[in-house]
Amino acid sequence: MKFYKKKLKNGMTILFEKRDLPIISIALATRFGSGYEKEHEKGIAHFIEHMLFKGTQKRSSRQIIEEIDEKGGEYNAFTAKSVTSAWIRIPSKHLEFSIELLSDMFYNSQFNKEEMEKERGAIIEEINMYHDTPMRHVFEELNKLMFEKPFGLPALGSKESLNSFSREDLIKKYKENYFAENFVLVVVGKADFKEITALAEKYFSKSGKSKNNHLEIPKKKSGHFNEEREGLDQTHLAFGLHFPSLSDKERYSAKIFSTIFAEGSASKIYQEVREKRGLAYAVLGMLDQESNYGQELIYIGTLKDRLEEVKKIILEEVKKMKEIKDIEKTKQKLIDSKILEREDSRNVLQELLFEEISGNSEDYYNYEENLKKVKLVDVHKLANPENFSFVSLTSK
Repeated sequence: MKFYKKKLKNGMTILFEKRDLPIISIALATRFGSGYEKEHEKGIAHFIEHMLFKGTQKRSSRQIIEEIDEKGGEYNAFTAKSVTSAWIRIPSKHLEFSIELLSDMFYNSQFNKEEMEKERGAIIEEINMYHDTPMRHVFEELNKLMFEKPFGLPALGSKESLNSFSREDLIKKYKENYFAENFVLVVVGKADFKEITALAEKYFSKSGKSKNNHLEIPKKKSGHFNEEREGLDQTHLAFGLHFPSLSDKERYSAKIFSTIFAEGSASKIYQEVREKRGLAYAVLGMLDQESNYGQELIYIGTLKDRLEEVKKIILEEVKKMKEIKDIEKTKQKLIDSKILEREDSRNVLQELLFEEISGNSEDYYNYEENLKKVKLVDVHKLANPENFSFVSLTSK
């Protein structure tokens, strides 16, 4: 695999994986996300992410969208705990356009008052949408149970916090965190590394002061919470267990555990809850990790009178993970799955970014090697149901 990495004199990091198909996926990220926020700031990183697309000194909001669209490109952005990022997927011949546009957005966003008020309203509707979507709602409530404030609060913030942010608040936080030393530029596709480096040096020459805030080390906790709501036909259950982060050496053991325990229709939870007992239709499991936290998560939609039975099954299956005899088939499954995931350059783009934020982007290419080092006892050690959390949303 042709992979290149370089840190420029201005402190900016460039990651590049070369491919033959004449397409590039390109992302620019700043090392600032919701995990850096204090309680009264909750939602400000996500608000800034939205405003990146709402006009710069040289482009209106409409021009940003039209310039990408007319070149056949796709775009989006996200706010994680450790980063805020915008990405574009576009034909390779538009490499310079993409780098220049991302530079313009990350350096020159204007935070127009009228656009800001429109976006404030849009984010409040996003909050309403999450509240009215049971699966999203129980996971947000679960996060509050598993981590102390402010880390456990939703990345979108609250209606109160959103309405408290002034234009000056957003500009101040933007200037504190959007500068070259804080940036990671990731490119996956057909391009030349020397050209990427030259363009990065051309369009990211502005310096900035070192950041004075830090990614929070979350304080873990656990708990149980039930909410009642009118008009529900199902009970919605979320389960959470604290797990190794992306920075922990146990992360590979955690992935093997999660795959066997909860991910996919062959997992123990899916087989026990849905296939053997018919207690639910939707049974979803996932491993959520960034550089400073990890969570093993499960969502199940069931009937109210089956809730306690489902909870009991989950905890029993956690304990039974100490009894598993083989992890070699799971290792091979994960290695093969990674091959399929790599087909989409956007998957590679995001994984390289989070590997870099968590330690070293080159670890992405050592996945198979590190996975094969995991021993059965390493997985057994994670089969500990202490400090678990449950959130349920039931009908009144």
